[in-house]
Amino acid sequence: MNIDFTPGALDRDAKFYVAGHRGLVGSGIWRKLESEGFTDLIGRTSTELDLKDRVATFAFFAETKPRYVVLAAAKVGGILANSTYPVDFLSDNLRIQVNVLDAAREHNVERLLFLGSSCIYPKLAEQPIREDSLLTGHLEPTNDAYAIAKIAGILHIQAVRRQYGLPWISAMPTNLYGPGDNFSPQGSHVLPALIRRYDEAARDGAPSVTNWGTGSPRREFLHVDDMAAACLYLMENYDGPDQVNVGTGSDVTIKELAGLVADAVGYTGEMLWDTAKPDGTPQKLLDVTKLDHAGWRAAIKLNDGIQNTVDWYREHREDLRE
Repeated sequence: MNIDFTPGALDRDAKFYVAGHRGLVGSGIWRKLESEGFTDLIGRTSTELDLKDRVATFAFFAETKPRYVVLAAAKVGGILANSTYPVDFLSDNLRIQVNVLDAAREHNVERLLFLGSSCIYPKLAEQPIREDSLLTGHLEPTNDAYAIAKIAGILHIQAVRRQYGLPWISAMPTNLYGPGDNFSPQGSHVLPALIRRYDEAARDGAPSVTNWGTGSPRREFLHVDDMAAACLYLMENYDGPDQVNVGTGSDVTIKELAGLVADAVGYTGEMLWDTAKPDGTPQKLLDVTKLDHAGWRAAIKLNDGIQNTVDWYREHREDLRE
């Protein structure tokens, strides 16, 4: 079936379901859609709707009949969580994706954006990583189960386009951060983990802070508000089977990142490194040429975004999940 679809402005009054609207990305997308005048946003918490439950997911789509969907719901975590619970990350994410995508197809969702992760790319992919690097090498072992689930989601989108002609798309964000992030000791990614660690050290007057690894790996970071803006932009301006990288096009070392966080929280103690802990992928910088050619670029500078996130964390830290 040939796809006869031309990107354009989405109907602000149409039903728009954000799967995972309480998470880091989903909440950012929700805020963006509200600010852009969307009037019929649909969200369900995981207690209200378990997307791993196929029957419940299909019943939800039959009841609400959304015209647009962003699939931002996922089980996510850092190196420790991914390497400790690979079965959970593989099984939970596969079930969420298959249930939502099948139900969306069954109920003729017009436009759907699937959100993946830059960990889908090979560990030693040529830098910066182009979209065509997918499936060209071995994955990073510490999060290969999560990566495989996300790769399956990309292929699912491509298969729907081929078999059913629906103009669904995929976006692959780099490392995201911002208000609403997971700051728990066991489940957080590197940036929120650093913010929590350095904020506690600053409050306790600790003489030093010990970080994982050598500090030499390079990482790219995108503020969630930029990611949300990119998602809406892609839904209105891009159509194609290939996933689109979403990032800033620049990176920093983890040691540099720790320095930015220390400055943001006002910590002046010593920075130490536990080199017995794993570093993960040496570098992970996305090639954002395709997104740039589509007409979108990130706007929030890293130091400004970190300060914004630190301020949010300090305001909400007493209520955050452990």
